[in-house]
Amino acid sequence: MRCLDRKLLRDLIHLRSQMIAITLVVVCGVAMVVTSRVGYESLERSRASYYARYRFADIFASLKRAPDYVAHEIARIPGVESVRIRIVFDVTFDVPGLLEPATGRVTSLPEHQAPILNDVHIRRGRYLSPGRRDEILVSEAFAKANHLEVGDHLAAILNGRWTRLQIVGIALSPEYVYAIQAGSIFPDNRRFGIVWMSREAMGPAFDMDGAFNDVVVKLTSEAHEPEILARLDRILEPYGGLTAYGRSDHVSDRLLSDEIRQNRQMGRVLPMIFLGVAAFLLNVLLSRLIRTQRDQIGVLKAFGYSHAAVAWHYLKLAFVALSVGAAMGTFVGLWLGARINRLYGEFYAFPVLELVVNARMIAAAIGVAAIAALAGAFGAMRQAWSMPPAEAMRPEAPASFRAGWLERIGLRSFTAPATRIVVRNLARRPGRALLSILGLACAVAILVLGRYFVDAIGYLGEVQFRLVQHDDVTVVAHNPLPAASRFEIERLPGVVMSEPFRSVPVRLRFEHRTHKTALMGLQPATQLRHLVDSDLESVPLPPEGVVLTKKLAEMLAVEPGDLLTVEVLEAERPVRTVRVSGTVDEMIGLSAYMSIDALHRFMHEGGAVSGALLKVDEARAPTLYRRLKELPAVGGVAIRSAVVEGFEKTIAESTLIFTSVLVGFSCVLAFAVVYNTARIALSERGRELASLRVLGFTHAEVTGMLLGEQAILVFAAIPLGYGLGYGVCALMSSAYQWELFRMPLVVSTETYVFALVTVLTAALCTGWVVRRRLQRLDLVEVLKTRE
Repeated sequence: MRCLDRKLLRDLIHLRSQMIAITLVVVCGVAMVVTSRVGYESLERSRASYYARYRFADIFASLKRAPDYVAHEIARIPGVESVRIRIVFDVTFDVPGLLEPATGRVTSLPEHQAPILNDVHIRRGRYLSPGRRDEILVSEAFAKANHLEVGDHLAAILNGRWTRLQIVGIALSPEYVYAIQAGSIFPDNRRFGIVWMSREAMGPAFDMDGAFNDVVVKLTSEAHEPEILARLDRILEPYGGLTAYGRSDHVSDRLLSDEIRQNRQMGRVLPMIFLGVAAFLLNVLLSRLIRTQRDQIGVLKAFGYSHAAVAWHYLKLAFVALSVGAAMGTFVGLWLGARINRLYGEFYAFPVLELVVNARMIAAAIGVAAIAALAGAFGAMRQAWSMPPAEAMRPEAPASFRAGWLERIGLRSFTAPATRIVVRNLARRPGRALLSILGLACAVAILVLGRYFVDAIGYLGEVQFRLVQHDDVTVVAHNPLPAASRFEIERLPGVVMSEPFRSVPVRLRFEHRTHKTALMGLQPATQLRHLVDSDLESVPLPPEGVVLTKKLAEMLAVEPGDLLTVEVLEAERPVRTVRVSGTVDEMIGLSAYMSIDALHRFMHEGGAVSGALLKVDEARAPTLYRRLKELPAVGGVAIRSAVVEGFEKTIAESTLIFTSVLVGFSCVLAFAVVYNTARIALSERGRELASLRVLGFTHAEVTGMLLGEQAILVFAAIPLGYGLGYGVCALMSSAYQWELFRMPLVVSTETYVFALVTVLTAALCTGWVVRRRLQRLDLVEVLKTRE
């Protein structure tokens, strides 16, 4: 073994605790890089292969009813590669073992299996038999949630007729990787599922022989999507078309794309904090080591070792931490990536969710860590390179001592010598102190960020399901019902309170900006659906005008008082204007509200209703659910308790692993920064502390001087860390301002307390270790003169 390699081994043994701490920080940074890349690359590749194999469409459109020959007109649009027309209806199902009514989106399939757009992948069972009108395929998530198997039967109301259907297969489709009911953003796999029937069976059952009400289109690579969307809308408008939209606006694909984008962003930002702290710790450690070994550096250079060889020796010390940390971080990242991939497999419906691991992503993670190691070691390496042998073999010039600010402001007589020593030592190296404070503040910030997601999700659920929604059950009709139906709904068994609503599909337009949504008409003094502002105060519906969610108003760039153009997408499709009366601060969905009476006047219609919000007697709820299963007019039933359960499983559970990992890594970061700062301070000031012990200071006083200095750094870092953490949370909140939901900027007192307790625990544990080392300090050895 070469001489410098033996010295390197001795240095590693001597600095093992600090090196372990730095290595753990590198492990965290590399693991986050690998985990995030495994997550989003696995999703991207799985999505791409799934979409390509099962021919996921590029354009989607729904309509009232059109004859089949219209498909040929659509196919002649330049840029259209293929067209699939189909029949799609939401149907109420009676599922064995399920008390509440379930909704199934029934979609037609060709009687004979053939490659089609948005094809199905059969997991178990078989395809539909020609000529059998009672056979269906059901989505895997729906079957799993209700313990359905091939051969089981479901009862359904098909266009007013009670029908018994047999499950012959369990299937998936790229169209429903994330399957949710219309008007919702959280999956409820128990009460909502996808069902496929043959077109020959659905045509007569829904009075759609020779007609269709849904179309999907595949484009050529040279196609111009906006132009094709406009032409498709013009073709379908006479048939009640509800505005065509592209894949980027498809709910399932949009959520999947948002997840991939957020993983990519998080994988770029958070590891940089960890590796930046590792670079800082390496810089401090190597700088201190070079200062204490300057005589050894001088001797090595005097005996013929080149500047490069000596600098490379200290750089290798950094690369040891890098190599071990990168190797361990890669394994940890792959393990976490596999766990997150399994979570995605439960959350998203893929036939196969590929686990993508390649040398490129590992090389990228190691490369980022190497850059951090070089950044941390560069200053120290340059110092070792440039130090002349004669200069290096002389002891380092003592620091210049002078009266500190305590003396200058006249507080010398009021402070103990130990206090003045602590303050002077911090004042001697203000840059070092500031960097230590910044490193500790980063640890506090990551702790705050780790708990932020718990706070935000809890707040979002509390506001939406405790303050906004007060109904127990929402009933939605297939088509608008006459005004008298509201009284029939009130008389349903178990209904304590009923508030009808009117929902109209519209396209809102302001200047060149447009958005398709539903215009919701509510009772002016509604008690079951509250509208709230940013202060969570109720916002009453005005007698005239429209109220928009704040996010929708931002997207349209409208303010209260502006005139909004409303293109109605049903019936006669009138185009009218309405004034924006105000905004509400809902965090879920993009909605537009009007008084139900104002909406009726706006539509020039009577008292039509689209459904009702119900307050239900819990004891009589089973009777109500049985009755709703029998009503042909009911197109869907949403139960608030089920929606809350879906919310908790969808968002809360999906972020649990990420939050747990982030909190765990941030705890490692906090302990590493606090420990390394204290240990380096002990190494640098060993001679000073030993001298004070010889001069008569007690062990407690000497320990208090060192730990007091660390305490000042910790307590100075905590408020800065709170500020940095809040800023990072604000960035995360702005990144999660999606159309489907927005993450609120809420950081609870519990989160700040958690960060404080974690850092203080790290400081106390470090203080105990440092105190033990001070007790074992060899005064004679430390005070030997370095010649």
